[in-house]
Amino acid sequence: MADQKAFDAAMGLLTTLPEQGPDVLLKLYGLYKQATLGDVQGKRPGMLDFRGQAKYDAWAETRGWTKDQAIDAYVACVDELVRANS
Repeated sequence: MADQKAFDAAMGLLTTLPEQGPDVLLKLYGLYKQATLGDVQGKRPGMLDFRGQAKYDAWAETRGWTKDQAIDAYVACVDELVRANS
């Protein structure tokens, strides 16, 4: 089980990796938001706000996860990216 220290390290490590695709970035965004703020808040953005909708949906996919579950998934995702880029 990852802790806050591992989460912080993973965030720092992510900045050293090459640019990632939008799917990966959205997944990491949703996990980060769930780990730091909990369940998604507010209404889903309107139909012309494609970026806002994608971010909202990525966060909403983790609805109900605990902070620890989100941190574990975030750290695992970054670890996988590190292995893939080694």
